[in-house]
Amino acid sequence: MKQQNRNIFIFSLLGLGFFALFFTNISLGSVRIPFQEIYNSLTGGQASKSTWEYIIINYRLPKAITAILVGMGLSISGLLMQTLFRNPLAGPYVLGLSSGASLGVAFVILGAGLLPPFLTTILLSSYGIVIASTLGSTLVLLAVLIVSHRMRDTMVILIVGLMFGSFTNAIVSTLTYFSSADQLQKFIFWSMGSLGNLSWSAITILSCCVMIGLLMSLYCIKPLNALLLGENYAKSLGLNFKKTRLIIILATSILAGSITAYAGPIAFIGLAVPHIAKLLFHTSNHSVLYWSTLLIGASIMLLCDVISQMPGYETSLPINAVTSLFGAPIVIWLLVRKRKNN
Repeated sequence: MKQQNRNIFIFSLLGLGFFALFFTNISLGSVRIPFQEIYNSLTGGQASKSTWEYIIINYRLPKAITAILVGMGLSISGLLMQTLFRNPLAGPYVLGLSSGASLGVAFVILGAGLLPPFLTTILLSSYGIVIASTLGSTLVLLAVLIVSHRMRDTMVILIVGLMFGSFTNAIVSTLTYFSSADQLQKFIFWSMGSLGNLSWSAITILSCCVMIGLLMSLYCIKPLNALLLGENYAKSLGLNFKKTRLIIILATSILAGSITAYAGPIAFIGLAVPHIAKLLFHTSNHSVLYWSTLLIGASIMLLCDVISQMPGYETSLPINAVTSLFGAPIVIWLLVRKRKNN
């Protein structure tokens, strides 16, 4: 009962923190907008200035929603991978999906000179880059699924995913070597990640993908708890391990693949957030970890976006730089802690 009350208290604090960060995220930027104006604009009223209304609806709100979707999706996919592989340093991109997406985008941006001009114009549009990213991650996913169907050992899938990542990175490195400075700049900007510049139609598609991935993850809560004690124990409880593994890989692929396609490869969130949830709630029960990871992931992504906006300035930091500054110390701490425990 004490633990339950503690969990309720922490969830309440996280909920309040999430709403505070949501309004702060929309409020701060090159133009500061009062909280009351944001509340009026979001609840059907009107802001006292038409420019504030325009900024909120067309720029700040889409970016805040994207941050929430990215934070939730990457955090849950990180939790799934860490439990499936029983590896605290596994993340959402461990299957090589991010590398596949990068390869697709690299072919479009860095290999644009080899294509006909009319095709280059289409592919270099925002939708063209999204399609290329999706195709790249889908091809890697199909390869991983074929391997997972034939292999019994889960660790082999992890190694294969890492090898796919290394292989695609080698091709990307070769393409960058022969690319112009302008092409390299475009590719580097994409690889830094971005939560802005998404239209409402793009956010709708991303929301649908993330919701599908989250629902599939929700279905896996009980099997994930069984997997904590190992594959053999889970099978002894009557768990269809191959089916569960397939659903987990598909859910992770949908979440990580769609987010990479629309926001670029966002680092460290999926790796760090599940550990923060475990530390806060002192539990390995996925019924608690699932919801706490969702809330913490969304809140941290909103916080990183607030930091990246550099309130009061027109410039903004790359979101990947901020998430790396946040996540890298946590990963180092985990390694040090693991070393001490051994």
